[in-house]
Amino acid sequence: MHMTDSDPCSLDRAVVIVCVIFQSILVQVVSLLCRLKLLPRVLRDVSHLTTETSILGKKISMPIGIAPTSSHKMAHPDGEVAMVKAARSMGTCMVLSTYATCSIEEVADAAPDCLRWFQLYIMTDKEFTRKLVMRAEAAGYKALVLTVDTYVVGIRYGSVRNNFQCPLKLPNLESLNIKSYLDPACTSTITWKHIDWLRSLTKMPVVVKGILTVDDAREAVKHGVAGIWVSNHGGRQLDTVPAPIEVLPEIVKAVGDNAEIYVDGGVRYGTDVLKAIALGARAVFIGRPALWGLTYNGEEGARQVLQLLLNELRVAMALSGCAALHDISRSLVIHQSHFWSKL
Repeated sequence: MHMTDSDPCSLDRAVVIVCVIFQSILVQVVSLLCRLKLLPRVLRDVSHLTTETSILGKKISMPIGIAPTSSHKMAHPDGEVAMVKAARSMGTCMVLSTYATCSIEEVADAAPDCLRWFQLYIMTDKEFTRKLVMRAEAAGYKALVLTVDTYVVGIRYGSVRNNFQCPLKLPNLESLNIKSYLDPACTSTITWKHIDWLRSLTKMPVVVKGILTVDDAREAVKHGVAGIWVSNHGGRQLDTVPAPIEVLPEIVKAVGDNAEIYVDGGVRYGTDVLKAIALGARAVFIGRPALWGLTYNGEEGARQVLQLLLNELRVAMALSGCAALHDISRSLVIHQSHFWSKL
């Protein structure tokens, strides 16, 4: 069974809880990945296949990590603790959201040997932001992921229609009395200077999440970021922006070796991961699928989703003639429109 199979006892429940909005851009992202076709090579030895890689110098078992998403306890009582344990069991990275329902320290204590990054918003209270960074560094998080596409919260019609409010505590924000991501806690004054400020606070490398243009990618490199995360916030901020996979190749070309490039958005199959790696991503991160797994069966459900994607990636690599990630090249992927003129 694949994660997109419709099981009324699992997936439908997950969709109700997690996917409170399904705007046009999300449909576009998933369909765009389908329109990218694979051109496999044959007669290549893939008997010793590996998916191992590294991100910011830390080894992971596969180029698939868990993206930051809020309020995991709405999906399962164990929340982010279950999610980080799933990541640990699969030897990959989890990125903890500022808006988590488990604290920075609680998640760290649950899986101290798991590679953990911390996602950060710049709050209106700058001193509070500084303390969050210090807490994450003290708890052993290895990178800071700054979300840069949330000057204001996008119009999320599903959330409005359902009058969505998180009924659970957000322990990382408790002193701010924040009740949901709809509360205006993030500053709208954020600029590139805030990246310089963050880098002055911590030894953790900084990754910027929410880049969709070459110009912004180049600017991020000028300010010393270690990673660029190509993302449109799951299609939940500005509608009708490009899908991350569309702009990924030009951003990879512009940045070169000056920063690692990650991507998210619409990844549902191992072949999607393969396509993203072929187009230049160092790793992909999944949001909704991990939450579907968490909703279905807690830690084990999230682990199963990761295992499904890993299995599919390994098969896709083998059938494409790639024994390791460095064998995956740009020539492996072509848009379906290439073939239309020949019909």
